[in-house]
Amino acid sequence: MQSAEKLPICLRNMCKYLLLQLKALVVNYIGQFFVKKKKMNAGEGSQSNILEFFMLVGKLKHLKRTGWMMRNVSNCEDVAGHMYRMGIMAFLLDDEASSNVDRNKCIKMALVHDIAECIVGDLTPFCGISKDEKHRKELEAMERLCSLAGEKVGKEFLDLYKEYEEQSTTEAKTVKDLDKFDMILQAFEYEKESEFTLSLQDFFNSTEGTFQNPLILKWVQELKLERSKHPQPPLLKPSEPECDQK
Repeated sequence: MQSAEKLPICLRNMCKYLLLQLKALVVNYIGQFFVKKKKMNAGEGSQSNILEFFMLVGKLKHLKRTGWMMRNVSNCEDVAGHMYRMGIMAFLLDDEASSNVDRNKCIKMALVHDIAECIVGDLTPFCGISKDEKHRKELEAMERLCSLAGEKVGKEFLDLYKEYEEQSTTEAKTVKDLDKFDMILQAFEYEKESEFTLSLQDFFNSTEGTFQNPLILKWVQELKLERSKHPQPPLLKPSEPECDQK
């Protein structure tokens, strides 16, 4: 039998061509097999992934906000309630003063901005964690959640979260205003429930002069006017936080 080197050049080239074609066919077949298998596995696992996502997010309905727990507020709000009311507030951003704001994006951002807390907990500076470490933990949690939500929606969630954290757009700054307004409105509600034996003035102090959206600023002024009608007791020092770090 002749070795390949002794075959005519044209025959050797034809053999090389046929081998390359055969190799390409085999590689293509194997590639299609694994792609098909991957799609089947993704289809089989997508339902369990979305259920896991829903159950993780559902934890927010039971996760109490750290700031209120530190003030020993009984039956304090959870993170889900906070984000829900922010979403409703964003619906009302329809006046001329907010005409440059994408209202739908604000609604979505309000419902997403604290979603990572279902994994890491409601971390505050009082929890003994740096701002950078908090951001790292929350970003890792967001990436996990987004992988469960599916590629398209997951990317939208992550983009909204990053936009809010960077505070580089009008919508992000508006949602930050909503976050702060919901906090001081909730503080007033707790003061009112206590018949003004509880003072949460430090929450108001922390937001003083920070609001930018004209409509939300009007809401703040209305709230302060209503609050000024009631006497304020001495401010209590916050207790040690019970931070749910994971």
